[in-house]
Amino acid sequence: MKKFFAILLSATVLAAPLAAQAQDRHSGPDRTRTVTRTVTIQKKVVVVKPRWSKGHRMTAAERRRMAEIRDYRRYRLSAPPRGYHWVKVDNDFLLVGVASGVISSFIAAR
Repeated sequence: MKKFFAILLSATVLAAPLAAQAQDRHSGPDRTRTVTRTVTIQKKVVVVKPRWSKGHRMTAAERRRMAEIRDYRRYRLSAPPRGYHWVKVDNDFLLVGVASGVISSFIAAR
């Protein structure tokens, strides 16, 4: 029994410096070092505005994003003929055919 306790005591004495050394390695001066990184993100923004012209046929996607003007007198526009309606795009007014999507008239922002 004495030999067993002697072996356990010697094993703990030999293993203690290894455990202490492992703990010292993690709490050393490397933990206080700060790393600074500079990251720059460059974004390229391309804005493409279509230039409206008379006779241009608009796609369905273009027609969806336009606001129809029903109170055209408020904007001092003439009454649209049958089959046409006024739409407002980026402060421009277009007289567009309802069925075809062809621009009949174009009035720039006032």
